[in-house]
Amino acid sequence: MSKTSLDVPILQHVFHPSDFSPASEAAFAHALKAALIAKATLTVLHVSPGGEQSWTEFPGVRQTLERWGLLPKNSPKSAVPELGINVRKIITKDKDPVKSVLEFLEQQPSDLIVLATQQDKGQGLWQEKSVAQPVARKSRQMTLFIPAGVKGFVSLQDGAVSLKNILIPVAPVPKAQPAIQAAVRIAQQLNCPTGRFTILYVGDDSEMPEVSCPELPGWEWTKLSQKGDITEVILQTAHATEADLIVMATEGRNGFLDALRGSHSEQVLRQCACPLLAIPAGAWVSSVL
Repeated sequence: MSKTSLDVPILQHVFHPSDFSPASEAAFAHALKAALIAKATLTVLHVSPGGEQSWTEFPGVRQTLERWGLLPKNSPKSAVPELGINVRKIITKDKDPVKSVLEFLEQQPSDLIVLATQQDKGQGLWQEKSVAQPVARKSRQMTLFIPAGVKGFVSLQDGAVSLKNILIPVAPVPKAQPAIQAAVRIAQQLNCPTGRFTILYVGDDSEMPEVSCPELPGWEWTKLSQKGDITEVILQTAHATEADLIVMATEGRNGFLDALRGSHSEQVLRQCACPLLAIPAGAWVSSVL
């Protein structure tokens, strides 16, 4: 990867819809870490159908930053912007969380959406509404999914990053290079000293699409090809390589999850034991993290 491609501006707005659940806490940690690294705006949005939620229920940004050792204890609100980030907390009253979130995104476009998902149905955790997939499908933005029960690669407790193995499934369509670029940028921006990128193609080795593997000091590249059921092979490989993150390029005319519904990518999301970053066709990959 050339120096120029790494010097372009990174993301400016991280968006995290939250339902205040334990699963959303893990997603919040990843959203906050991304905003800190990029010195971006972090918007945490909660949709309250009955308007019963209060500001005190929002994740404590200052408390989290103090616990991570980035702020002294009992820091004032003014200390947070000094870290280079801007945090906004919004409560909207609406019976339809999806509608409310999409209306917000129309007015305030985001570069990265971070969502908690419920794996049994692949749905968002906002009460009985499926939020994660409709929002990602219609927003056309890069989305980091954190499955319920998965801690992910950013510790909520101390902010430490544990990212050593990234799995990148590839296929002829959509083009895999955006996912590869995103994976490299994440490892670099999170200052991960060593690790392994694994490129996986399910099919005949001779048909594996050609991709460029940028050099990143301390990181190695492995290419694998295996025949079998696509979803099963991806999940088995994720387990075998102890993947901390799966990065997948996706495609859809109206948003990437139009191409995911009922597809291998959605099935992987439903069963994977680690976060999944979906890169829709046309996304500005250089902005990730």
